[in-house]
Amino acid sequence: MARDEHEPELSPRGGLVVGNYCHDILIRDDVIVAECLGGAASFVSEVLDGFSIPCHYVSKVGSDFAYSVSHCPITSSSSKTTLFHAHFSSVPDATGHQDRILKRINACEPISQFDLPDLKFDFGMAVGVGGEILPETLERMLDICSVVFVDIQALIRVFDTVDGRVKLVGLKESGFFHLLPRIAFLKASAEEAPYVDVEEARKWCSVVVTNGKDGCTVYWKDGELQIGPFPTAQLDPTGAGDSFLGGFVAGLVQGLAVPDSALLGNFFGSLTVGQLGLPTFDSRLLQRVKDELQRRKTQYSCHERREGSFNFSKPIGHEQFHSSLGASKLLLNCPLQECQWDMQNYPSRAADQGIHSLYNGHQKLLVNPAYEEPMESVQGTP
Repeated sequence: MARDEHEPELSPRGGLVVGNYCHDILIRDDVIVAECLGGAASFVSEVLDGFSIPCHYVSKVGSDFAYSVSHCPITSSSSKTTLFHAHFSSVPDATGHQDRILKRINACEPISQFDLPDLKFDFGMAVGVGGEILPETLERMLDICSVVFVDIQALIRVFDTVDGRVKLVGLKESGFFHLLPRIAFLKASAEEAPYVDVEEARKWCSVVVTNGKDGCTVYWKDGELQIGPFPTAQLDPTGAGDSFLGGFVAGLVQGLAVPDSALLGNFFGSLTVGQLGLPTFDSRLLQRVKDELQRRKTQYSCHERREGSFNFSKPIGHEQFHSSLGASKLLLNCPLQECQWDMQNYPSRAADQGIHSLYNGHQKLLVNPAYEEPMESVQGTP
């Protein structure tokens, strides 16, 4: 039976996040510009930990793992930590974009169903990046989690046997398609969406497609909704989709409607592309966002607070919530007296100012002032 909007409401008692940590090396014009912690789980944890949402993380690394993390991974004795090389070019293509070519150099062993704890969780997140989540692992997650969110990259990425270049395959050929009716939300980038067949997938589960600088679109069985973006000068697109998913899930866990949660996802995605590598979220910013979330929840009417279901209707005050989140980010980037302006003017003002997110102290990589760089696809059009 397909999931629809009549789903159990999430509670903040605990979640399960499954996906390996990685070593990421960012290369621009054949010159290494950064080496950093990667893997969707690391980006997701930055967001969920910021909201103090308790989660159990299942990640695997090799004995060569170089970073200290808050959620300890499983150390494999037989393989190295997954390593990605992300190649960027300063020369734009015909569309004005600089392609990102992603290559998996090393692959840690997969996460098996037996690596998952014998516990029940309110929600689960399948966020693999290097082919580490197997069909039987996802099926086990669906058994032990009340609601499961899946990033499509965990399901449709395959890797060239010669140079490790990332390719995409159709969801129907991935070995995961039969699990769609049990998935609550499937997240895909605009580049990945053609491999999903959104019109088919939305019959079985809700689908969120991130559209970079244009925000995102939420699809469900009976409708769709465009959610606005937050203007940001991009430094590095790595992990933007992961931070989006973290923000989206955090919003639902905190009791927001789906449109407001997607807006929160866009917000954290915009913060991530403004930093190089794994983002650092300022504690003052996080507190302001928490305050805005509490204010937003008190604004919901009884109808909008529908118990026992996901609310896909855009609540009254959604645009004001958008402006308030945007203003929260701006207040940390300019003197207070310069930021006393009408909240409704946020989108145009931010675009005019070319606002940058807070940096995390690493060397900065300027790729292109847009949200997502397309990953070069060597697979034919599906």
